[in-house]
Amino acid sequence: MVTDLQISRSVRPRPILDIAEQLGLQADEVSTFGINKAKISLRVLNRLKARPLGRYVLVTAINPTPLGEGKTTTSIGLAMGLSRLGKRAAVTLRQPSLGPVFGIKGGGTGGGRAQVLPMEEINLHFTGDAHAVAASHNLLSAFLDNHLFHGNECAFDIERIAWPRTMGVSDRALRQVMVGEKAQQHGSQFVITEASEIMAILALASSQVDLRQRLGRTMVGLKQSGAVGTAEELGCAGAMAVLLKDALLPNLVQTLEGTPAFVHAGPFGNIAHGNCSILSDAVALRCADYVVTEAGFGSDLGAEKFFNIKCRVSGFKPAAAVVVATLRALKLHGSGGVAKVGAPLPSGLTGPNMPALEKGFANLEQHIANARIHGIPVVVAVNAFKDDVPAELEWVRNRSREVGAIDAAVSTHWADGGRGAELLADAVVRAVEQPANFTHLYDVNWPIRKKIETIATKMYGAAGVSFEATADRQIDAAESLGFGRMPVCMAKTPLSLSHDPALKGRPTGFTVPIKELRILAGAGFVTAVCSGIQLMPGLPKKPAGERVDLDPVSGEIVGLS
Repeated sequence: MVTDLQISRSVRPRPILDIAEQLGLQADEVSTFGINKAKISLRVLNRLKARPLGRYVLVTAINPTPLGEGKTTTSIGLAMGLSRLGKRAAVTLRQPSLGPVFGIKGGGTGGGRAQVLPMEEINLHFTGDAHAVAASHNLLSAFLDNHLFHGNECAFDIERIAWPRTMGVSDRALRQVMVGEKAQQHGSQFVITEASEIMAILALASSQVDLRQRLGRTMVGLKQSGAVGTAEELGCAGAMAVLLKDALLPNLVQTLEGTPAFVHAGPFGNIAHGNCSILSDAVALRCADYVVTEAGFGSDLGAEKFFNIKCRVSGFKPAAAVVVATLRALKLHGSGGVAKVGAPLPSGLTGPNMPALEKGFANLEQHIANARIHGIPVVVAVNAFKDDVPAELEWVRNRSREVGAIDAAVSTHWADGGRGAELLADAVVRAVEQPANFTHLYDVNWPIRKKIETIATKMYGAAGVSFEATADRQIDAAESLGFGRMPVCMAKTPLSLSHDPALKGRPTGFTVPIKELRILAGAGFVTAVCSGIQLMPGLPKKPAGERVDLDPVSGEIVGLS
């Protein structure tokens, strides 16, 4: 079987300057990294500020199997399909994380004939943005501890320091550590870089000025007086901004078929806000007529945060949403079998199984409703595998239209590239012509508990929410400190509509338990963490990194997927 890496290497990409020219970018707005990737100057936004924005299309999904259902490949395939229909299209994606690359999922550049290039470089160091985020974050950690060591002039309460450290790979041993010396010693955590507040800030910043202001108001903890202590007070925010100066610029690459692709910022969808940068979308929307963007995991996570955090900050309004589904995931939600990483899928998921499909369809129905409640038309993309039963694929298409989707299309982009996504692209073109009345799910002025309860009941189908004692205290403190009027970023499992990964389908009657609330003052939201969620993932028993190596003869990377 031909691997993703082999397919990637079989394609000769166009020079990145050609891709930039295709978008109407000028030479002095493009800083190349070799011949296949580039950083784009923010000057383009001022030059093109009067140009009408393109159509903004969000790609989300149902709750996946642990293997993923092809949301990234669908995003890439859809952009290529739109290009094949003669549309000026671009795709905007998050940068892959080294945690999944060497952990469970492998790379994040798509797969099959629906990939972005250069695959190896994007999956690894790319243009160094993630490293810059980690350096900026950890510089603040070092400044804080140094401040405590030299006398704590700002009078921080050591028991209420909230700033963690960060690391780019999964390492469960670092979830809870003690740092400092003697009287200055305090508890700290490591979060993976993609869960860092600095990554969230990078993705939400609208300019260098905005970046600097967000970094300055980043909260590191509370003082003995109860007041908020910030990065600005520690004298660190300016140096942090310097480390992020180039990382703020969007990265331009291309798909296998030469469609422009912006890959920039990488917050996780389950524990962070799960969307690529506002700046990459801003450039794309001024340079293309259709911009396909992907939100992490299902509509209950990345899409909800796209609608209520990212779009609230950017002001951009989506014209349509695409919900990706597979027969195997729908059957999983219909009790057709269990999917485990590293083990073959059972026949109940891969073979004919209408009873499980009909039962599991309820999960897709909730995700369609989740997009529609935000006032935009929905298209279902049925990501087809080679052994899928045609009658079952058609049943999903018909049933999707019955429950509120504008249309549903079977897509074979993984096997056929843009050609396999033309039907989906045609459905999306028609969908964006439908009337849309985009709206947010909640008013940010509502109390924090009401916002959390609204997300849980409306997006997850929960009966209610329970707050552990720690979360109750933290919510009260956040509101008393003036952070109550912020959007809420929910951290929960992606494998279920609920907080419990074992609850499949469209569960009802459950209560979502909130164990803690974190204030991300620089990012501009509060994070409500459900029970069972870790902000620093661990590696699986057989990490994907075990397969990765360098060929001793050619010097080429092998085993990357």
